[in-house]
Amino acid sequence: MTALNLQKILPLVPKKLSSAYFSIDPLSPQQSIYIVLSATMAPLIPSQEELDRRRIIGINPETVTNIPSTDFPGHWPGESHEWNLEKFKDGFRVEFHRNDPFESSFSLIGLDASIANAFRRILMAEVPTLAIEYVFVHNNTSVIQDEVLASRLGLIPLKGSVEGLNWMRWFKKPTEDDPESGSTPADYNTIVLRLDVECTENPNAAPGEDDPRKLYKNAHVYAKDITFHPVGRQEQFFTGDGAIQPVNPDILIAKLRPGQKIDMELHCIKGIGADHAKFSPVATATYRLMPDIKILRPIIGEDAKKFAKCFPKGVIELEPVTSREAAQKGSEYEGRAGEMKAVVRDPFKDTVSRECLRHEEFQGKVKLGRIRDHFIFNVESTGQFESDYLFLESVKVLKLKCARWKRGLADLMR
Repeated sequence: MTALNLQKILPLVPKKLSSAYFSIDPLSPQQSIYIVLSATMAPLIPSQEELDRRRIIGINPETVTNIPSTDFPGHWPGESHEWNLEKFKDGFRVEFHRNDPFESSFSLIGLDASIANAFRRILMAEVPTLAIEYVFVHNNTSVIQDEVLASRLGLIPLKGSVEGLNWMRWFKKPTEDDPESGSTPADYNTIVLRLDVECTENPNAAPGEDDPRKLYKNAHVYAKDITFHPVGRQEQFFTGDGAIQPVNPDILIAKLRPGQKIDMELHCIKGIGADHAKFSPVATATYRLMPDIKILRPIIGEDAKKFAKCFPKGVIELEPVTSREAAQKGSEYEGRAGEMKAVVRDPFKDTVSRECLRHEEFQGKVKLGRIRDHFIFNVESTGQFESDYLFLESVKVLKLKCARWKRGLADLMR
């Protein structure tokens, strides 16, 4: 490329790219033409078939391919993949598959893995709950040591009014260097519970009775024996069904015999799972990618039955080959009308075990994958909150984190 030709073409190039061109080492004519034409051409628009192909993570017999996301600027030459809010709104969907109080399953479609994983981590570690933090032992003559009993009490999930929990403030714990630096217990940062149980003989027990629960009173100490003692404005927020109480009243805490007693005062504070697992509101919060199963060539007869057994029940079904399919030339169904063929019914149920890839008769007939932007979440609540509410809380926490980041960025740019 001559200097004259460059002078004619370079004015068409954006100033930012032109300055970059003059700042680098001399290029070959072919490189120069590529840079100039790439800057002046309209962005390429890939076909829908190509976009669908890029969404699939390949699951092979021994490898996994096409793992990284590639829909970002600069990866595909000539294509513009800059983030667009309207495009995101059009492609994003939330679908609930199960919505029980303690367990929910839902799909987030159209998200990047980084955002989906952020929701998972927030669910486990950043949604605040209430748990026992301090145990004041007045009397403990059971066989369980004070520190072990205190640890057991701290792991009991507690529930109460959501409005009250939002009203409560954070309790600042004192540091080892400065024991006086912590917060002072008050109605807005500390919940007081009591556990006062003494085992005695049961005068009404039948002669010869050997069941301790009938022979003695309070032989077993359960979570239901913990009582809530509201102070100050707590009576306004934690009343009725919203009172602080264990999620499961039948959690066994200790076993006593006559003459043994437990008398403790329990202080509960607001915390998050990042501080201690006892504050985590979920037992599990996991996600998996939506399976993708494509039958490339017909699987018929006994092979179809064997193929269906390679998957969990309901993933693959058998259907008869229609006369229309059998009459179509080149369909590989010719002359096989009425025979059973394998069809994909519900890939959602698949575990992607790759069992079908072990058999030679299915080689070249099936292709397995996962859809990279379709995340199937499964959330099990420990009982403080209903499972669907937990997801909404994780969205709220992520919004607050983004707002905090934007404020920090604005301060840096001043």
